[in-house]
Amino acid sequence: MVDNLFEPLRDCVDAIGKAFGAYRGQGYSGLRETQYHLDVAADEAALAVLLPAGFRVVSEESGVSGIGDFTVVIDPIDGSTNCDRGIPFFATSLAVLHHDELIAGMVANQASGTIYWARRGEGATRDGEPIKCSGERDLANAMVGFSGLPERNIGWSQFRALGSAALECCFVADGSLDAYAVAQHSTLNPWDYLAGLLIVKEAGGAAGDYQGEELVTDERVLRHPLFAGSQELLDTLLSAGAL
Repeated sequence: MVDNLFEPLRDCVDAIGKAFGAYRGQGYSGLRETQYHLDVAADEAALAVLLPAGFRVVSEESGVSGIGDFTVVIDPIDGSTNCDRGIPFFATSLAVLHHDELIAGMVANQASGTIYWARRGEGATRDGEPIKCSGERDLANAMVGFSGLPERNIGWSQFRALGSAALECCFVADGSLDAYAVAQHSTLNPWDYLAGLLIVKEAGGAAGDYQGEELVTDERVLRHPLFAGSQELLDTLLSAGAL
């Protein structure tokens, strides 16, 4: 399986893309807080592909399913509110772990069809073309994306809050953003950022956690991650503490 990870993940992306459309605009499912009907449909489509392929699955929507040496940590629709309201910025995020090591990541912009992909040690791509982080070192020149809203400005040039952590990580990887951070009163789960974490690192970027927590995990835990296009910019943001 380790030699063929792209295809089953891409099949999963395609299955989700066919499943959620009929449920957009229907609001919350009532099954779990902040879960939309489209999340349920997307999750069912994902499991129908990943479980027969032999993966253990950790999903935001349905928890742990299946058994296997390879675990896919998935957010079927990252940016569910955007999707339900018709804002074209939402994604499927899939990260593959093998014996607790993060070995592959795919983030698919379900609104545009763009696919970000990385395998450990092989670089990162967008629609098959290599990508690199901006390399920006100076906070004063940086455009920073946020999960939540920062309570203070420590000197960045501009900031954005776009609503899909997975895609915003990928925007760091391709240089569209110089950094992506979690604001003080916001948190992320691993399915939000794991695929993006590998994509950023394989694109030459750096990542950390404000509280020094390990980012690579398949547990249902809360993290305060930060991603940057250079180690220098990451260090500057980390030294500022929670924003």
